[in-house]
Amino acid sequence: MFKELLIYDLGEGVAAFSTRRESKLPYPVIHGHHVHEDKVAFIERPGMRQEDLRGYDVLVTALPGVAIGVKTADCVPVLLYDPVKRVVAAIHAGWKGTAMHITRKTVELIIARHRCNAADFRAVLGPSIGPDSFQVGEEVARLFRNARFPMDKIWSWRGPGDGKPMSGGHHIDLWKANNWLLEQAGVKPDKIKVCGIDTFTDKSFFSYRREGARCGGIINSIKLKS
Repeated sequence: MFKELLIYDLGEGVAAFSTRRESKLPYPVIHGHHVHEDKVAFIERPGMRQEDLRGYDVLVTALPGVAIGVKTADCVPVLLYDPVKRVVAAIHAGWKGTAMHITRKTVELIIARHRCNAADFRAVLGPSIGPDSFQVGEEVARLFRNARFPMDKIWSWRGPGDGKPMSGGHHIDLWKANNWLLEQAGVKPDKIKVCGIDTFTDKSFFSYRREGARCGGIINSIKLKS
């Protein structure tokens, strides 16, 4: 039996969800071929294929009825909705993209293109690796520090560890990092939702870190209702 979708409430006029393991898509979803960079594609015609969007980690559209999305398996999916200008976006924010400020840049590009007001945006951060599971090397922690993130909020040192998976060492909170980027772009804190599901520990979702390169992917989608 197919698993239920994780549905997000971002208000009337929009539909947004993430798939669980073995979920069935309710309709086709356009998504790109992600490369962990910060390129943004504005979708202005329906029927685009993944091959048309190679190299894009962000999709944006103002087309009603066209579902866009990103595929993840630990990376942070950020879904955006502007109910005033009627624009949606799906962001694939892995640690590399997050360090490149991909989420802030996306908001700024949408504002420039569609004349949006950042205060109108609503956002949700979907299932992704949580801070307790995202153990990183010193070089990754240094990368975030050099990218001027508030390290007192997003970084922690967990000591030498106790032998359990992901215990000890440097940890980065990608949820707080992307939340901070949204706020830096002008999105109101009370308009940002973090679902709080850690894909590494919740086996109803795919996890690259837990399962390896052959694992499936979570489809995170958003669509303006017609």
